[in-house]
Amino acid sequence: MLDFFRALTRSRLGAVVGLVFLALIVLAFAGADVGGMRTGSLLGGENAATVGGSTITTGDLDKTMRAAFDSERQRTPTLTMKDFMAQGVLDDVLTGLIDRAATWEWGHKNGFGVSDRLVDSEIAKLPAFQGPDGKFSQDAYKQLLTQRGLSDRMVRDDIAKGLMSRLVFAGGSEGAAMPAGVTQVYAALLKEKRIGNLLFLPSQAFAPKAQPTDNQISDFYKANIARYKRPERRTIRYAVIDDSALKNVAAPTEADIRKRYQANAATYAAGETRSITQVILPTEAAAKAFAAEVTGGKSIEAAAAAKGLSAAKIAEKTHDALASDSSRAFADTAFATTAGKVTAPAKGALGWVVARVDAIAKKAGKTIDQARPEILAALTAEKRKAGLTDLATRIGEKVESGTSLPDVAKAMGLTVLSTDAVQSDGTVPGKPDAKIAPEVAPLLQTAFSMEREGQPQIAGLPGGTRFAVYDVNQIIPAAPAALGEIKTQVAADWIKQQGSGAAAAGADKILAALGKKTPLAEAAKSLGVALPPINPLSFSREQLSQMQGRVPAPLALLFSLTKGTAKKLAAPNQAGWLVVALDAVEPGVIAPNDPMIQQAASELGKATGREYEEQLRSAITHEIGAKRNETAIRTVRSNLSGAQ
Repeated sequence: MLDFFRALTRSRLGAVVGLVFLALIVLAFAGADVGGMRTGSLLGGENAATVGGSTITTGDLDKTMRAAFDSERQRTPTLTMKDFMAQGVLDDVLTGLIDRAATWEWGHKNGFGVSDRLVDSEIAKLPAFQGPDGKFSQDAYKQLLTQRGLSDRMVRDDIAKGLMSRLVFAGGSEGAAMPAGVTQVYAALLKEKRIGNLLFLPSQAFAPKAQPTDNQISDFYKANIARYKRPERRTIRYAVIDDSALKNVAAPTEADIRKRYQANAATYAAGETRSITQVILPTEAAAKAFAAEVTGGKSIEAAAAAKGLSAAKIAEKTHDALASDSSRAFADTAFATTAGKVTAPAKGALGWVVARVDAIAKKAGKTIDQARPEILAALTAEKRKAGLTDLATRIGEKVESGTSLPDVAKAMGLTVLSTDAVQSDGTVPGKPDAKIAPEVAPLLQTAFSMEREGQPQIAGLPGGTRFAVYDVNQIIPAAPAALGEIKTQVAADWIKQQGSGAAAAGADKILAALGKKTPLAEAAKSLGVALPPINPLSFSREQLSQMQGRVPAPLALLFSLTKGTAKKLAAPNQAGWLVVALDAVEPGVIAPNDPMIQQAASELGKATGREYEEQLRSAITHEIGAKRNETAIRTVRSNLSGAQ
C-alpha cells in the first residue's frame, strides 16, 4: 500500500549490499549458467580490507565485482565494465563484503554457529548442483566448481557466511513498529487529493522541417556515439547430426527377429480379457446369500449399496492378472462364467468374491510371420538410434581431443552451416526479419559463454533424435554501428533532439508565464504552436498506492509540487516535454477505525524493521572494526576499469 513512499527509501547501495551476500553462489551459479563468471584476473594476495581478524583480498573483491558485472550484463548486454564502475558499484560491493565478514566474526563471538550439515543442506538446494533426476549431484558440483575456478572451501565458506548473516539479522526487525500518531498521519496522507493540469508539448510539433546536413549528422553521431553501441555479436558454425548422417547401418537379421518374438511371446500369443464388477464379502455364507440376491434379479450395485458395500469395476484383466490381484480360484471362476452372468462365490485375497462378468474380449495371436513387419520396424529404429548415439560419441571424442569443427565435419561427412553475426537473444542487427534456425536457438546460451573462438562443443537437440556439433567462428565485441549503416536513424534522432530542445524551451516559457499568474491555456496559446488539449488531473494518494509502484511520472511529479506551482518533465524517448501544474490540495481525513490505519501500521513496521537491520549491521561492523587499504582498492579499480 505504501509503495509510493517506500520508493523514496530505496537505494542502489541497499540492492548491491543484498547482492553481495552469497555473491559467489547466487551470482556465479544463477540459473545454472556456467559461462558468466570470469576468473582471469591476476589479483589475489594483497588485502583490500582488514575486518577484525580476517581479511578481504584484492582477488576476493575483483572476483565478486566481475560476478556482479556479468549478472548485470545479462540484463544490459551493451554494458561495459568501465560504465559499471562509473556507477560507484565497487565501493558498494566492498562495503557489503566488509559487513558480511564482520557479521561472521560477531556471530561466532556471540555464540552463533553454522554447522557443516546446514551448509550441506544449502548446497543440495541449489539448482546448479542438481542432476537430471532433480537431486544433488556430486559430479555436477565438482564440474561447476572447476569451470568457475572455485574450490569446495571457497563455496562452503561463502554459504556459511551467508547463513550466519541470516541467523544474526533474523530477529533484527522482530516487533518493529511506528508510533500510532505517525501511522495515523501517513494513513490520512493517503487520502489526500490533488487537482491540477497536464500539458504535453510534443517534440514533433517543434521539430525543424528541413533534413539535417551531413556535417550535422556526423557531429550528432560523434556526440551520441554511446547511443548507437551494439551488443557483442557472434557467428556460430554448426552441423546437425541426424538419422541421415548414418552410413551402412546393418539391417536386423532373422535371428534378431526370432529372438525379439520369443522374448515377447506373451504379447503375440492369443488371449482373452474380462471386465468385471466385483463385491468382496467377509464370509462364504454372506457371499452365497449375496450371490442369490443378484441371481434373483437384483443388480450387483444395488445389492452392495443395501449392505453398505461398494461394487468395484475392474477392466480388461487377463486370467493371470486377475489371479495375481485376487486369487487363482476366483480367476478360474470368473473365466468360466459367461458375459452378463454372476460368478459363484470364490475365496479371494481379502475375503469372498462375487462378481458380474461385464464383458469378454478375445485377442487373436500373431505368428512370427504376422509380427515380422512391426518387429523389423522396431529393431531397425533401435539400431539406427544406437548408431546415431555411437556417431555422436565418436564426434564427442574428437571434440574433446581438440579437433576443430571443420576437421570433425570433414572426417564425419557433415555439412557445416553458419549463422549471421547474432546477438545473445538470436536477433541480427540491421535485419529485423532475420531468424536463426530452430536448431541453433538451444545453442545460443552456451555459445555466448565461450571465452574464445574455435572451441567446438556437441549437444543434444530437443526431441532426442538429433545432435549438433558447433563452435563460435567469430566474436565481434560490443561497438557502435558504423554511421553509414544507420545514417537514416541518426538523422531522425537529430530531428527529434532538435524538436525536444525547442519543446523544452517552450515549456520554460510556459513556466515563466505561470509564474506571472497567466492561465495555462493562455500561456500555451502564446507559443503559436498547435498543441494537444490540456488534460485535467485529479488523483488521491490512495489511487497512487493502488498502482502498486507503477505510478506514471507526471502523477509522481504532481504529488511532489506545492500548491500553485508547476514543473516541466521530459517525456520518454525525447517524445517531448510535459508541464504539470498543481492547482489545489484537498487534505485527507481518516476515521480512527479505518482499515487503512492497520495496513499503514503493517507497512511502516516492515520499513522500520529494515532500518533496524541496517543499523544493527552498521553497529556490528563498527564493533568488530574494519580498515580499508585504499592503495589496493585503487589497484582493483584500475584493473577492472580496463576490462571489457
